[in-house]
Amino acid sequence: MLKFPVIASALLWVATSVSAANKPPVGSGPNPYSDCGIGAALFSKGPVWAAVTSNVIWDIGSTAITSATMSPETCNGSKVKTAQFIIDNYDNLAEETALGQGEHLTAMLTVRGCQASAHPTIVQSIRKDMIGNVTAASYSTLSDVEKATQYYQAMDAGVASVADSCSA
Repeated sequence: MLKFPVIASALLWVATSVSAANKPPVGSGPNPYSDCGIGAALFSKGPVWAAVTSNVIWDIGSTAITSATMSPETCNGSKVKTAQFIIDNYDNLAEETALGQGEHLTAMLTVRGCQASAHPTIVQSIRKDMIGNVTAASYSTLSDVEKATQYYQAMDAGVASVADSCSA
């Protein structure tokens, strides 16, 4: 009679160990404050504190935490590369956006994974959003990061309008 509980316990322990071995260790996912959100997008190559600070200032980190828990795959990839491209080339992008075309706009949307046929629609959307941003009285007081953040949001809205033409 004593053998059955011992064997059952041993089998339960082995099953639990095998199941745990197939799962990533707890805490192995992205760090929401440094690896996700707009902070990680803007400071992917910068110091960790910059990403953390940006995420906390932007929305107390709620977007970053949501990204890390609901869709950790969004914490890297084309979105982060696009955000880095924007912060590195903001002046050129702003100028080309005003013109409605240019090498930097094409490169940004290519990095983001958008089909060339969708570029004009996205650029028009960015232009519309950025006209409102640039003409706001507070625009001249914004930091470069804040301006790049606004641009990223305008680009992201434009991409969302043709989501089937751009990769995630």
